[in-house]
Amino acid sequence: MTELTERSAVPAPPVAVEPPPIAPPAQLPEAGELLPWPELEAAVAACRRCRLCETRTHTVFGRGRPGARWLLVGEAPGENEDRQGLAFVGRAGQLLDNMLASIGLDSETDVFITNVLKCRPPGNRNPAGDEIAACQGYLLQQIAHLKPTLIIALGRFAAQTLLQNSDSIARLRGKVHRYHDIPLIVSFHPAYLLRNLPDKAKAWQDLVLALRTQRALEQTH
Repeated sequence: MTELTERSAVPAPPVAVEPPPIAPPAQLPEAGELLPWPELEAAVAACRRCRLCETRTHTVFGRGRPGARWLLVGEAPGENEDRQGLAFVGRAGQLLDNMLASIGLDSETDVFITNVLKCRPPGNRNPAGDEIAACQGYLLQQIAHLKPTLIIALGRFAAQTLLQNSDSIARLRGKVHRYHDIPLIVSFHPAYLLRNLPDKAKAWQDLVLALRTQRALEQTH
């Protein structure tokens, strides 16, 4: 999902950006609490836990390989994702695929890509706190199934929601965080990078940090 909708021809006055509402922290489900992967996907498709079910076209469970080592998490589906039912499609998705390919990863086999929310907020507005809380269990189930060795949070909302804080993305980048003891790297949302091309160099640094973190993990196991 794009973190900001396309700018109009006439610049709007600056608006203060509020931090995303933080859903209550929760533990990953135990093995006995896990839905089988096909049942989890079906549960997301049929979900009516919040108001977003009234306006969505499709739910967006994710894309990639369930057995992949890396998990990439964005904010929520955008217009293209809602229409196709797939995570990170369109220009932002193409950029993400190309960025992954640049470090030797295939977006369909080497990673799994999903979002904090599984339904598109109308007009690509920011997620609401009750929507994040309603969807949280699905993401926790996905993480418990996938058992990723590394998580990359794409964009401010995903990073702040997963890490349960309101720090800026500038403060969150460049370090290795922990999410349920899984290393987590913060980077920019690819839709942001489409509008701010100079920051692609910083996104590359984030991917390099992710690779170094993965290699360090492999050396200790």
